[in-house]
Amino acid sequence: MKHLLACLLLAAATPALAAPVDLVTLYKDLHSHPELAFHEVRSAGILAAEARAAGFEVTEKIGRTGVVAVLKNGKGPTLLIRADMDALPVKEATGLPYASAAMGQYDDGPMTPVMHACGHDIHMAVWVGTVRWLAEHRKAWRGTVVMVGQPGEEFGGGARAMLADGFLTRFPKPDFTLALHDNSTLPAGMVSVPPFQALSISTSMDMTVRGIGGHGAYPATTRDPVALAGRIITALQTIVSRENDPFHPAVITVGSIHGGTKHNIIPDEVKLQLTIRSYDPQQQQRLLDAIARVAKGEAVAAGLPDTLMPVITHTGYGVPTLNDPALAGRIKTQFEAKLGKGRVIDLDPSMASEDFQYFGLAAKAPSVIFWLGGVGKAQWEAAKAGGPAIPSLHNSGWAPDPAPTIATGVESMAAAVELLLPAR
Repeated sequence: MKHLLACLLLAAATPALAAPVDLVTLYKDLHSHPELAFHEVRSAGILAAEARAAGFEVTEKIGRTGVVAVLKNGKGPTLLIRADMDALPVKEATGLPYASAAMGQYDDGPMTPVMHACGHDIHMAVWVGTVRWLAEHRKAWRGTVVMVGQPGEEFGGGARAMLADGFLTRFPKPDFTLALHDNSTLPAGMVSVPPFQALSISTSMDMTVRGIGGHGAYPATTRDPVALAGRIITALQTIVSRENDPFHPAVITVGSIHGGTKHNIIPDEVKLQLTIRSYDPQQQQRLLDAIARVAKGEAVAAGLPDTLMPVITHTGYGVPTLNDPALAGRIKTQFEAKLGKGRVIDLDPSMASEDFQYFGLAAKAPSVIFWLGGVGKAQWEAAKAGGPAIPSLHNSGWAPDPAPTIATGVESMAAAVELLLPAR
């Protein structure tokens, strides 16, 4: 397997680029050219070209910008392997020579800096390495592999967009679905397989706090939505601390607040953006209902009429990401055998969220997503010694150590393929 990894990181042709590249060079190129959800045209083109060069049957523009690559290798089960492609509206602050300077915009949004702050560039590089391994080692497995390059994971709609575009009727139906995600709390070279709870439900909420605007010199003639928004934000914290069962995790985060145009003008409205997270759909609904109740109550206390109550809309991941326990156990055992027990670590469930689960639910197939350590050795040891903290995912400073991270990703995916699609 170590010899295999060395080969995977050597030069191999990538038609979408100007010259042959290894996986680290490919990763740096993807990192330098991030694309927002449903705008992953260049990234999808690179994945499609790689898969075609390896002999896969490739279909593009599934769910707008998704890629599906199918390789059949005799009789056997069908395995879906997914990588997400989209980046985030974050201005990179890593200082790397290949740091992103890209700008982009969502369909209805302003131009913004764009960065792969969640590691989807790592996922794509591992996807390409897995494609190459599958094509070059057909004697090691039997069956069908469906490689999925998914758009719009950060938006929460990419998997469902591909399914709505006929994914299950147009391509082989999977018997297993598999994905990985880089991790900023785990050293590069390590993996972790959640036994059941992997990632939470996440709801994205938009709230418009309304008021009556006017001159900052005459506040008595207004109903200030800025002050009201501040009271709502503070009151929301008591939903988790005083209304939620502490043995059932929940998180309410206000990630954005925007209102007003000038120092001396009280605006008519303030816009908030929130995420709400838990592991239970009923609990999630209670959190959403409580937020609406608190917002309305604060608006009433501020003296606003019924016509100016806060306006709330929300969307997002409707289900938690739950690994199939039996499959997770088999894959963990396989990783311990192939990678070594010292490289397979147990982690607590995460309150981050994913839409990978929708593939398994739609196909009624067992699913597993596992964590891929991404923290470089020097950075890890410095943090343990009291040095700078390691940036988290979605932080402008997050930068995985690409070579060992990608190598371990391909190594672990190859091990899972050998387990689930055994050569007979």
